[in-house]
Amino acid sequence: MKKIIECVPNFSEGRDRKVIDAIVEAIASVEGVKVLDVDPGAATNRTVVTFVGEPEPVCEAAFLGAKKAQELIDMRRHHGAHPRSGATDVLPLIPVAGITLEECAALARGVAERLYRELGIPCYCYEAAAFTPERKNLAVCRAGEYEALPEKMADPLRKPDFGGEWDAVAERSGASNVGARDFLIAVNFNLNTTSTRRANAIAYDVREKGRKAREGGRLDGKLLKDADGAQLWIPGTLKGCKAIGWYIEEYGIAQVSMNITDISATPLHVAFEEVCRAAAARGLRVTGTEIVGLVPKKVLIDAGRFYLERQQRSLGVSEAEIVKIAVKSMSLDDLRPFNPREKVIEYLLGEGVPGRLAGMPLADLVRETASESPAPGGGSVSAAMGAFGAALATMVANLSAHKRGWDDRWEEFSEVAEKGQEIMEELLALVDEDTAAFNRIMDALALPKGNDAEKAARAAAIEAATLGAATVPLRTMEAALRALPLALEMARKGNPASASDAGVAALAARAAIRGAALNVRINAGPLASGEGAAAAEAADLIARADAIVAEAASLEAEVLDSLQL
Repeated sequence: MKKIIECVPNFSEGRDRKVIDAIVEAIASVEGVKVLDVDPGAATNRTVVTFVGEPEPVCEAAFLGAKKAQELIDMRRHHGAHPRSGATDVLPLIPVAGITLEECAALARGVAERLYRELGIPCYCYEAAAFTPERKNLAVCRAGEYEALPEKMADPLRKPDFGGEWDAVAERSGASNVGARDFLIAVNFNLNTTSTRRANAIAYDVREKGRKAREGGRLDGKLLKDADGAQLWIPGTLKGCKAIGWYIEEYGIAQVSMNITDISATPLHVAFEEVCRAAAARGLRVTGTEIVGLVPKKVLIDAGRFYLERQQRSLGVSEAEIVKIAVKSMSLDDLRPFNPREKVIEYLLGEGVPGRLAGMPLADLVRETASESPAPGGGSVSAAMGAFGAALATMVANLSAHKRGWDDRWEEFSEVAEKGQEIMEELLALVDEDTAAFNRIMDALALPKGNDAEKAARAAAIEAATLGAATVPLRTMEAALRALPLALEMARKGNPASASDAGVAALAARAAIRGAALNVRINAGPLASGEGAAAAEAADLIARADAIVAEAASLEAEVLDSLQL
C-alpha cells in the first residue's frame, strides 16, 4: 500500500490574496502533491491549506510553504481574531493510508528541525510529535501567542524545541508549531426531528465528554459537584468524539454534529450505530449521515466490511461494491448524492483508478492488442488471463458463500474470495505494468550514443530496463500461481454447479504462467548468457520462472482431476 499523508498548515494571512496564492503555489509546485482545499478567513486573518501525497513530497511542500510564508508575512504587523504565534502558525501531518501516527510524528520532528536549521524559524512540536507530555496540547505551545515569544525564549522551560534566540528571524516569522495528529472526521447525523434540545440530548449521550451530572439524573435536577466544588460529569459512550445538536434551516431537520478525533478508537460506522441506538432510545431515528470534507478510503472500506459481515455476506467483492454498501448502510446520500470519487482522498489522488489498458472495455483491449503496436503484447495478455483465473476462483467462492443451505459456511468462502480479489487486483495492475516495462526498453534504446560516456549510459539503461521487463512477468507468474490453490479448493469444496468455472480458473492461471514465462526468458535469456551481476540476476529469474511453471502444471492437474467432468 502506498503511504499517503495529509498536511493542513495554518498561515497567518487571510486577507491578501496575492500572499495566499504565492504560498499555495509554492506548495503545489512539488510533484506528487495535490492541494485539496484553500480556506482563507478575513476576520481571523488566517488561511488553512489542505494538501496530500506521499510523505517525502508532502514534507517538501510543507517546508516550501513555510519558506514562502516567512518571506511574505511579517508577524510584527499581524492581527486577527484567531490565536497565532508564527507566520506558519500550525503545521500538522496526518496519516491517511499505509503509514502510522508514530511515523508521521517522526516526519513532523524532521520538518521542524529543518525549518530551524535552514530558515531559522523556531519550532515547537505538539500532539503526537511532542517531546514532552505537556506539549501535546497545542495551547501550551502557543500560550501567550506571538507577543509572548521573547519571554518564552528566555525561559529554558518554555523555549521552543528547535531554536530559542529572539533574533531578527524570530521577530519577523514568529514560532511555528509542528505536529502530528490522527485524521479528524467531521460528520453530521440527520434526525427525524426539528428539536435542537433532543439532538443535543443524543449528542451528550454519545460524546466522550458526556453531560453534567445532575441530582436524580433529571434534566432539571441540581448540578452535582465534587468535594472541591468542581462540576461532575457523566461520560458519553464514544471515545475521541466531540458532539453537539443543532437545527439546520436549509434541510429543515436537527442534526447531531460530531468531530471524530480518534478514528481508530471510534470508526465512523461505530459512531453511526451508537448515534442510531441513542436516538432510538429517545424515540427518534437517524435518517442519514453527512460527511463534511474528505475521508480516507479506509473509513468507507471498514464500514462496508462491517455491514457485509453483519449480513453474513462474502467480503471478497470489489472495492466499489464494499464502498457502495457503506454508502447505503449509513445513508450517506440522504441529503444529496454521495460520490466517493469526490469525497475519498485516495480517489482524488488517482489511487484505485485502473491503468489505461486495465480500464478499457474488454473489446477495446482485444482490438488494441490486435493492432500493429507491439504493446500491449504477450506479457500484458498473460496478466489479463491470470486476472480472469483469479476472478473465476473468486466468483465460485462468492457463489458458494451465497448458496442456499450453506449459510453456516459463508466465512470459509469469504476468506477465499478475499484472497482472490487481492490477486485479481494485483494482476490487473500488472497488465499495464508489463506494457510500461516494454516502453522503458524502447526509451532506453532511444538514448543518445554519440560518445563513449553516452554509449555506456545507454547500455546500462538498456540492461536495467531489460531486467525490469523480465521481472514484471515473473511477478505475474507469482501472482497467478497463488490463484491455483484457490481454484483447487473451490473445485473440491465449492458450489458443484460452478465446478467447471473452477476448472477454467485453473486453465487461465496456468496459461498466464506459461505465457509470462516466455516473456521472462526472452528478456532475461540474452543477459543470462553474459557475465557479471546482471547475468546472475537474469539466470536467477529464469530459474525461478522454471520452478513456477513446474509447480503450476502439478496444481492444474490436481484441479482438473478433482472435477470429474
